[in-house]
Amino acid sequence: MQGIDAQLSQLAHRRKNLPQVSALDELRRERETVHARSVQAQTKVSDLTADQRKADGEVAAVRARRDRDQTRLDSGQVTNPKDLQSIQNEIVALDRRIGSLEDAELEVMEELEGAQSELALATDALAALDARIAEELGGLEDATSEIDAKAEALRAERGAAVERVADPLLTLYEKVRNSHGGVGAAALRHKRCEGCRLEINGADLREIASKPSDEVLRCPECDRILVRTHEAGL
Repeated sequence: MQGIDAQLSQLAHRRKNLPQVSALDELRRERETVHARSVQAQTKVSDLTADQRKADGEVAAVRARRDRDQTRLDSGQVTNPKDLQSIQNEIVALDRRIGSLEDAELEVMEELEGAQSELALATDALAALDARIAEELGGLEDATSEIDAKAEALRAERGAAVERVADPLLTLYEKVRNSHGGVGAAALRHKRCEGCRLEINGADLREIASKPSDEVLRCPECDRILVRTHEAGL
């Protein structure tokens, strides 16, 4: 039974430390970083798109005003020299304003293009990471399924073994196992307990040798249940 429990512990440790687990942790951390960058880029794109629409509206409004003035000037309806001069001055001022607004609009457009490129790169990176995560998840599922199948078979084998162990001994075994790192029983080989790995002195070995074969023995060093073998060295 101890051998089965040791195998179950090994499988549980292996399941917890599969390479796919650490790979997925790293990929998910990387994805969080890229996702944050994507959100920042998306926010920047949204803000700059709004700025561009605003700039377009301002340019259109000033240009419409300038076109109205030019139409009045070209129509010949304004004959007063002072009014003509005022309209001409306003057209010059509006042309300067249009130029200034268009320069600012161009800067926004260039910044928006950069933000859109950042967003595209982040989006592509997220897609690539999602593909890698899906691949690792598939590998993890296959590996865990294999381990779980082995563990299930071992648990069935353990259940059959439990039925052959007397209740008092089983209770003792579970108690010792829980308090000794999962090892409740250990073999005695070559005068050494395989639980604590310590060699048992001669006096204790002679006492062990004198005990009936069906008596439950305890290691004098670690107190685990001690199982005599043909290689005990008694």
